[in-house]
Amino acid sequence: MNDIPEQLTSNVMTVELKANEVVIKAGDTIQEVDNNTISGKLIVTNQRIYFRTIQESLRMHDLEINPENIQEVIYFGNGLFSAKGLDVITIDGRSHRFPLKKRDEIGRLINSMY
Repeated sequence: MNDIPEQLTSNVMTVELKANEVVIKAGDTIQEVDNNTISGKLIVTNQRIYFRTIQESLRMHDLEINPENIQEVIYFGNGLFSAKGLDVITIDGRSHRFPLKKRDEIGRLINSMY
């Protein structure tokens, strides 16, 4: 039996969507922040990209990227033993690196946004 109250489990991965915003694809990933690994989901909607952390205590690492703030999307991990993923470079020069199993599919969606 699960001892976690239902209202907590139902809030864990929710994202407040804007009017007419629809989730297109989501995938499990991690984000490296100050040498710490943060587990979460990369969520692509028809209006923006989110990184949403799994742990409530790490919500300060949640991320939202609007298409107009994307400078480039770089695919990484084409080698046999390297992790596959996306590196989303924003116009402020920041790099947001996401290892993803669905890299190609999510990368195409992001590239079609900007």
